[in-house]
Amino acid sequence: MRFLESFWVQIPWWSVKKAYRLLIIALIGGFLTALVAFYLYMRSLPELSAWHTTILQNEFTAKSDIKDLKGYMALEERLFAEMQSKIYDKTLPKEQNRINRYNRGSLSDPTRWQPNWNRTFELKTDNPKGAVLLLHGMSDAPYSLHTQAAYLHEKGYWVLGLRMPGHGTIPSGLRNMKWQDMAAVVELGMQHLSQKVGNKPIHIMGYSTGAPLALNYTLKALQEKPQLSVPASLVFYSPAIGVSKAAPLAIWQSRLGYLLGLPKLEWNSISPEYDPFKYGSFAVNAGDQVYRLAKEVQEQFNRLQKHPSQKSFPPILSFSSIVDSTVSVPAVIENLFNRLPKGKHTLVLFDINHNFDRNNVVKSSVLEHIRQLRETRTNGNYRFELISNIHTKNNRVERIVDHQKAQLLPYQWPKGLYSLSHLALPISPDDPLYGNEEAPQSPGIQLGHLAVYGETGVLQILPSSLLRQRWNPFHAYVKERVLRFLENKE
Repeated sequence: MRFLESFWVQIPWWSVKKAYRLLIIALIGGFLTALVAFYLYMRSLPELSAWHTTILQNEFTAKSDIKDLKGYMALEERLFAEMQSKIYDKTLPKEQNRINRYNRGSLSDPTRWQPNWNRTFELKTDNPKGAVLLLHGMSDAPYSLHTQAAYLHEKGYWVLGLRMPGHGTIPSGLRNMKWQDMAAVVELGMQHLSQKVGNKPIHIMGYSTGAPLALNYTLKALQEKPQLSVPASLVFYSPAIGVSKAAPLAIWQSRLGYLLGLPKLEWNSISPEYDPFKYGSFAVNAGDQVYRLAKEVQEQFNRLQKHPSQKSFPPILSFSSIVDSTVSVPAVIENLFNRLPKGKHTLVLFDINHNFDRNNVVKSSVLEHIRQLRETRTNGNYRFELISNIHTKNNRVERIVDHQKAQLLPYQWPKGLYSLSHLALPISPDDPLYGNEEAPQSPGIQLGHLAVYGETGVLQILPSSLLRQRWNPFHAYVKERVLRFLENKE
């Protein structure tokens, strides 16, 4: 202690003051540097358009005075009329290009497709076998599941495809929507189908965020609201059960943007709107709502474990790509299938094309991640299936059940395709918008097989977005599996 006191006495007071001044100057300099960097970053972001800043007043929320699907669709009619007057009628000359979905008559104008698949649709039938409720994903539209709708309707099912609040119109709808708004619409849809098909089975099919919405409804019907109809089964594509661990922090970026009057901070990405049925721009709030919904589902599972329901949990059939940059595939295993009550549940993972693995072009870290998923061990509550060509000598794939039984399938990997993706699972190769080069002529833009070679900085669309796989070469297999599952023939 004496040493410190003597050492402190020997330091001249002017040196302490000088060090203090230098520290203050350094802090001010660092703050100014950060401020300049932030300003330059904000300047580098694309400009916002009317579809990013306009808030449509006729959008549904959980607080809306809407009691049934008829009322929801009437409100939806007013919503689309409002969008026409506030967006399409006021598109600026510089925005009137051939692939802007908000330029009336462009190649990306959704009205080129009949019907306009951005809207809620219903396929009715006499004496139905049952009904299927279709739930699309975040930033998506009912279009993503329209092929499943047509197929199941052809097979005798009454089908309802819901447009989720905030979707199918303009990206700004994602800024304020809440997962509870979407959950309220799911209840309206199930209520409507119960009235139409009576005691016949009602199944829910969910893509991406549609999966936790289906689980939220199911767990609520099992525990909290006995008046709700429990689904006969659940079918999932690329279920969004888990998202990035950084998701809880992202919303503060949006809040900061709101407080500082910097609306660009409310967006994770600001991109051209060239896809007629999916937003290019993604609001921070949208990711936050997926996180909150997934968290709510986990809390519902916790309550179910403590207080088991007298009703049976419906069987689940789920399909995922073993590589998925949008959602966590391990979370599908840990936070869904390992938490399910024992039943006729099946998880199907589509492996990568191992011809690329053998050519040593796949990252070692990705291969290790895939190896761990491929070796998934179940807890006996569900069946694990892998669709893979890891043991075959050509592009043919086989179905490997619980790491043992293998069945060669009449499907193979197309040349040049190394994996599926989050987007690809529900999409047919014959889809005019997202399908392969042999798909029927699209009424507008075609996004499934654009080859991009050339110089950088030329295209309106980022080449990286075009490289992501948009259609499933095993779609026919998935379609048949789903039908067998719904009819208890699995």
